[in-house]
Amino acid sequence: MKSVTDGEFRRAYWHLDFFWGFSGIDHVQAAEGYHFHGETTKADSALIAGKISGEHHPFVEHYKFLRDLVVDVDGVDAKYTIPSPSQFYFELIRDAEHVEKLNQVYPEFSVLRQDIKNAYLQVIRDLYDAGLRTLQVDDCTWGVLVDDNFLTAWGAVQGKSKEAVRTELAELFLTLNNDVYNQVPEGLTVNTHVCRGNYHSTWASSGGYAPIADELFDKEVVNAYFLEFDTDRAGGFEPLEKVTPGKGVVLGLLTSKSGELEDKEEVIARIKEASQYVPLENLYLSTQCGFASTEEGNILREEDQWKKIALIHEIADEVWG
Repeated sequence: MKSVTDGEFRRAYWHLDFFWGFSGIDHVQAAEGYHFHGETTKADSALIAGKISGEHHPFVEHYKFLRDLVVDVDGVDAKYTIPSPSQFYFELIRDAEHVEKLNQVYPEFSVLRQDIKNAYLQVIRDLYDAGLRTLQVDDCTWGVLVDDNFLTAWGAVQGKSKEAVRTELAELFLTLNNDVYNQVPEGLTVNTHVCRGNYHSTWASSGGYAPIADELFDKEVVNAYFLEFDTDRAGGFEPLEKVTPGKGVVLGLLTSKSGELEDKEEVIARIKEASQYVPLENLYLSTQCGFASTEEGNILREEDQWKKIALIHEIADEVWG
């Protein structure tokens, strides 16, 4: 492996711990947890408490720990993962209490937008100065925008149609993300992972990429996409034709939710199918998500995880040489 992370072992959640590291954010208990298919998480949340800023974020020291572990290993890049700016905003409007508090601190959205951008860029520049050159931004907001149940529920609250909700939020999420991605330090590679939920081997949202393909694949300013394709919930590969030429696409064809090993030939066939829309030299292979996105982890053994990784290596050698 040429890129390694810290496995997020210091975090309870893939996203909330990062938000709690900002000045102006409190760790609170929400009215309820996040709802997944058949399970609900603990009710931890991030609530606005004052003006947001990113100075002295603890993740910078966490990255330095990882960096120092691999500094003497030739050819290994210590990459780091953080949640997207749109995910941060989405947490700040999680429920009525969050919205009320946010409006008290930031009555003008333009000021909030600027502070989110500045806070993120502060952390990213500090990481860059510490040696970071590959940043993975994890993002579930695109996943909810393809889920009809979410759009219907959100539209009912807002008094808007599903299509209006999707259009409005897609534009907003793209703006918040590109505010940051357009201004990262030169030489920093920014990739993004689009997730539909990965909690204790369950999922949160469902739907193919087509409705958000223009915004995500053509307009978002990233180098590559890590995409779920392990179940029918992610739809087909056709939306990949919207991917800007030259960008990479990591096909998440093996599931991290179960220890059952995929059929090698079926995975290879799906890679060939995807190559109809993105050149093979720009395609890569992985699991659809990490083996744990929260401290609860997924329901599979360590040996199962290594078998998945070994299968990925075997397939990659056969397909790409």
